[in-house]
Amino acid sequence: VYTPHIAKRELWQISGHEENYADSMFAPTTIEEAEFRLKPMNCPMHIAIYKSQQRSYRDLPQRYGEMGTVYRAELSGTLHGLMRVRGFTVDDAHLFCTPGQVRKEIDDCVDFAAQVLKTFGFDKIKFELSVKGNDTGKKWLGAEEEWVAAEAALADGLEGRGIKYERIEGEAAFYGPKIDFKIEDAIGRLWQLGTVQWDFNLPQRFELEYIGEDNKPHRPVMVHRALFGSIERFFGVLIEHYDGAFPMWLAPVQVAVLPITDRVNEYAERIANELRAAGFRVESNLRSEKIGAKIRDAQMQKVPFMLVLGDREMEQNQVAVRERLKGDIGVMSLPEFSEMARKLVVERALVNS
Repeated sequence: VYTPHIAKRELWQISGHEENYADSMFAPTTIEEAEFRLKPMNCPMHIAIYKSQQRSYRDLPQRYGEMGTVYRAELSGTLHGLMRVRGFTVDDAHLFCTPGQVRKEIDDCVDFAAQVLKTFGFDKIKFELSVKGNDTGKKWLGAEEEWVAAEAALADGLEGRGIKYERIEGEAAFYGPKIDFKIEDAIGRLWQLGTVQWDFNLPQRFELEYIGEDNKPHRPVMVHRALFGSIERFFGVLIEHYDGAFPMWLAPVQVAVLPITDRVNEYAERIANELRAAGFRVESNLRSEKIGAKIRDAQMQKVPFMLVLGDREMEQNQVAVRERLKGDIGVMSLPEFSEMARKLVVERALVNS
């Protein structure tokens, strides 16, 4: 789905954001005597979609996903490159389900998040269960028994899958407990990326309902899910993790085509175009300079593969392949190289071997 960047102030009053989250929201703006605020979260927008029609238990779970940009009034001293910004995009999803469905939804979210993070090469994932605890200084929404049940369900979801986690007292969201996924960067700092949050408060505040098997209205459970969290932060951590030397499937430029002399420039362009047509991200360096300089430039750009082309390669219709770390790995035909590179991309290999 796609939702607006601003909403009437009343929406944030109903949701409790203005009451509990005002310090992180930008000031209201007035348009034709109505007050609007930039959205700090996408949840109320997805709730509006859910409420747009009557729901039956047969319709659940309802799942809405959005690459939604949100805005937080962060203090200037807390801003930090891509890691903490005032406007960022969240891979936000909200799941509306029956109480009997919520455990499976949470389990699926945890599995999905772990799979995605491991695919990107993050094998050291720290799971944290943030709960209400005994902190009475915060404004918590919901009854005590609801918090106890929700925290137990999230803990069971982690323990049932054999996942080790740390229980963090007093760090829950104001509307419910949550599971956070944290990743360590190159210098040992932990950054929160994904999250799975149980929310029994917003459905109550917005009076969400579905018609059950007994033909009576019931309150759905709402689950917030983000796998990457902030896309900006995710890429910041990813760049730090690989020090810019991305595996083949992630690299912005996957192949550099490097002719040794101007005589083979036309051949080099043909090779580059064939690789582009096959779906690879390719740059060709046709500048009149020594091949050593071209190789150093590609190495500095941390391109996974370089194809060095001279008179011999052109005559034999082949390519001399250099890998970023291993150096020369041999001469081969273009179809042979394409198949090797394609396999690395398809398998999302983390090393170019």
